[in-house]
Amino acid sequence: MDASDDVEQVIDALYVSPPAGFTAARDEAAAGLKAAGDQAAAKRVAGLRRPTLAAWASNTLVRADPEEVGQFLQLGQALREAHRALDGEQLRDLSHQQHVVIGALAREAVRLAEQAGTPVSEAVEREVEQILRTVIADPAAAEEWASGRLSKPPPPVTEFPTPAEDAVARAAGRAGTRRGEADRAGARRGDSGSAREEAARPEAREDGRQAERDADRKAERKAEREAERKAEARREAEREVAAAEEELRAADEARQRALGRVASADADAERLERDAARARATREQAHAELAAAEKHRRTADQAARRARDRLPPAEEDGPAPAPTRRRSRARRPDPR
Repeated sequence: MDASDDVEQVIDALYVSPPAGFTAARDEAAAGLKAAGDQAAAKRVAGLRRPTLAAWASNTLVRADPEEVGQFLQLGQALREAHRALDGEQLRDLSHQQHVVIGALAREAVRLAEQAGTPVSEAVEREVEQILRTVIADPAAAEEWASGRLSKPPPPVTEFPTPAEDAVARAAGRAGTRRGEADRAGARRGDSGSAREEAARPEAREDGRQAERDADRKAERKAEREAERKAEARREAEREVAAAEEELRAADEARQRALGRVASADADAERLERDAARARATREQAHAELAAAEKHRRTADQAARRARDRLPPAEEDGPAPAPTRRRSRARRPDPR
């Protein structure tokens, strides 16, 4: 595995980690890459944006079941093709399937988020559903979503290519074809060609007017989508501001907790230093008392020896009395 693979794995891991720890993990990863000498990778990682909760939940969903992701992308492709082909029956079937699948995937994303220790609200679940609807309608959004690295919801696109948009192109093509055919016929046939051209002009004008009306409706829808994209961009900016303020609040709380621990540690250190000073003083006093006691003992021992030396010798007693003979109790014979 080369260094580029390592960087890709680092980025993948960042975008499936809960957003609360994203900034710290990103900065740590960037610092590690910079320390390893990979300046380009460090700059790339440092520039990654913290994902919103909805984007993170979508990333978690993508990473959890790649097979389900592939089936969902195929559903989106089939729906877009059905819209282009104006296949009403297939559209009904696929649209129902789309509704069911989007609901199931959004609920799965909520479950995965809760399993990861970051429960999300119903509002976030609705944002995930909007992301999935955009993925169904927009191939570019689908590709971005499938990467598993969303930092924010893609601009909402819920409309598929409409029949009116296709009609604009077909009408313009028919008008151009008729004008070209009329020009060529006039060049070949002279006045007879001109007559045919005149006959074709009313239909071409009607096609042109219809094309203009369709173009106006398309422009209106485009303007509405642009306004919605701008509104979504503002909402996204507001969410980022709220997330940044929340992170600042959490950092302030962590700082206050750290200051409290520092104050407590300082107080403990001062108390321990005072206790140590008292212990040293007590130890020195005990040593001094021991030295005095030993000196006193030596003095007392010397005095005791001198006193013993001055003690006169004990007087001797007289001769011991002679032992008394025991009389025999045997009766002497009577001399008579």
